Amino acid sequence: MKAVRWAAVLIVLAAIAAGIGARAALATLDQPSALTSPLIYQVPAHAKFAQVAAELNTRGVIAHPRIWRWYARWQGKASSIKAGEYSIAPGITPRRLLEQLIQGQVVLHAFTIVDGWQVRELLEALRHSTELRATLPAVVPDLMQRLGAKDPHPEGQFLPETYKFPAGTTDLALLALAHAALVRELEAAWSGRDARLPLRTPQELLTLASIVEKETAQPSERARIAGVYVQRLLTGMRLQADPTVIYGLGERYDGDIRSADLRTDGPYNTYTRAGLPPTPIALAGAAAIRAAAHPDITGDLYFVASGRGDGSHVFSKTYEAHSQAVSQYLQTLRRHDTAAKP
Repeated sequence: MKAVRWAAVLIVLAAIAAGIGARAALATLDQPSALTSPLIYQVPAHAKFAQVAAELNTRGVIAHPRIWRWYARWQGKASSIKAGEYSIAPGITPRRLLEQLIQGQVVLHAFTIVDGWQVRELLEALRHSTELRATLPAVVPDLMQRLGAKDPHPEGQFLPETYKFPAGTTDLALLALAHAALVRELEAAWSGRDARLPLRTPQELLTLASIVEKETAQPSERARIAGVYVQRLLTGMRLQADPTVIYGLGERYDGDIRSADLRTDGPYNTYTRAGLPPTPIALAGAAAIRAAAHPDITGDLYFVASGRGDGSHVFSKTYEAHSQAVSQYLQTLRRHDTAAKP
């Protein structure tokens, strides 16, 4: 208590010494700054409050730095300001600015991981980001080990969404956030999954979700497409999912899947191998994960693009009905090709 009272005496004496009454001195804490546009200001790590007050005075933010400094000490807050990048708003008062610095209300930057990206696309986007501090090499064979994760394969292990972070955040720290978010989403989906799912582990659920993610951009179709693949697994039918074949082709994929590609065996060829591929094939978003955990199992075993141009599909329970849907789709394509010719 003595220290607090002594600090109060000091601020009064300082104000009197400057020719300002105590009441007038305190009133300056609620006077808007002269800023006319936002100011980005970096509080260095371990910065002294006196240094910050002097710099903000030079930049026209704090008109009475000595009063602001003594007020912060009186309140016991001078040593509580957080380092970081701040956006100081026009007209902010010294009292409000002090709270902003104490609460660490720093500028937050954003990075979006896109649904359906592969890990290589994510790493490429990170390398080109101007908001993150680059620490990862061009090739990262031990990515999951760097994150302290058990699964050695990185595909599918990061949740697509927009992440907010302060300046100075590293690319690896952003990946840690995205992986932690994926783990939380996957654990929640697995614990509440449909009891009929013929899946043994959360990672198998993630693999199924990645296929769903690549098969449709229509939110209303995700659960139904998941249902088709679950139905195939339940009946012992091969998944025959084109996106897994494309993933297996890697850089050899040129935009077309050929009959030879479907016949060439490999771990990701679900035409030649039964069950799920060994890993996810893309970054599955939360909606795809939830759809895979709660598939719409209707007995449908097939689907083909509708040809309506909206990314929708036609679903069928029998091969005969599916063949008819495929024929209609091909007829639609031919009509469009004919209409497009001069």
